[in-house]
Amino acid sequence: MTTHAIFNRPLDAQAPQGFDQAIFGMGCYWGPERLFWQQHGVWLTEVGFAGGTARNPTYDQVCKGDTGHAEVVRIVYDSSQISYEHLLKLFWEHHDPTQGDRQGNDVGSQYRSLIMVFNDSQRAAAEASKVDYGNRLALEGFGKITTQIVDEGPFWPAPAEHQQYLEKNPGGYCALEGTGVEASLPNPDPI
Repeated sequence: MTTHAIFNRPLDAQAPQGFDQAIFGMGCYWGPERLFWQQHGVWLTEVGFAGGTARNPTYDQVCKGDTGHAEVVRIVYDSSQISYEHLLKLFWEHHDPTQGDRQGNDVGSQYRSLIMVFNDSQRAAAEASKVDYGNRLALEGFGKITTQIVDEGPFWPAPAEHQQYLEKNPGGYCALEGTGVEASLPNPDPI
């Protein structure tokens, strides 16, 4: 059983009742995981693979691009402390969602921009924020957003050595970089 290096709880711990989860693909998953574990109201983060067809893929299989999966971060959060809309704002602002199957120098479908939604409310928020951010990017001369919004599907955890990688390797590779365009936050976060 792998224990979270920040939150000191098992990665397979059952979330407290009433907590929600989100899954985002923003390129290499190490940087996004650190971004989200630093947010007040986030209870757990875990890196892995989602959005493809292969069952229980290995890291090497995903890297070869044969699985259809993207590198993602799974976030378990208390929506009374941080809203899904705030998580979306962080998602949009901290990567370039117009690059297709890549983020910077990382090339391949496993690095694509992806949002996995778990209910109709998340889908509506994700789609509305995609339109809004797409308009903001267009005003700044960026191309069309390529982010996929997909329904809930299997999440396959990455190997233990990839979990909280940047905590364990502070000087490790992090390609997390946004466009510099601010995303809107339609509803203020709860206090």
